[in-house]
Amino acid sequence: MLPTILMLSIKQEYANMIFEGDKQVELRRVRPRHLENGDLILVYVTSPEQALVGVLEVEKVIEMSLDELWKTVKDKAGITHETFTKYYRNSATGFGIFLKNRFSFESPIKLEQLRKEWSNFRPPQCYYYLKAEEFNIIQSISNSDILSFSAKSKVYQSELTL
Repeated sequence: MLPTILMLSIKQEYANMIFEGDKQVELRRVRPRHLENGDLILVYVTSPEQALVGVLEVEKVIEMSLDELWKTVKDKAGITHETFTKYYRNSATGFGIFLKNRFSFESPIKLEQLRKEWSNFRPPQCYYYLKAEEFNIIQSISNSDILSFSAKSKVYQSELTL
């Protein structure tokens, strides 16, 4: 089974923390459907950088009440309780995407290049599931074997050789 590939828009500050290993969980108000262990996240950094910077592998996705979620992620989310509370204002539950393997592209793929290669590219407001042809464009311009970062694709490859 091939991994699901999701593109997330993340602020520069948090993307840096993720790729440095200081932030191990990405918090969201809306649950990305069909996202589980071994799936991949392409990280699009918002203004001012406006670039696709790397790939993350998903460990798990959790949904909890805000009190329980904070207890679970407070040492892994890279934010203060005050920031957490502001982010989830008017929400009853929250979602945490736990991350494992991280890979930064050799060179960030700037918005201009993305739009040149993928004519109708729009940075996701929240998240976006890539179609096969869109993934192929990203893989080509990143000069990376993106699927190799997923344990799911390794299982898929071994099943093909059986």
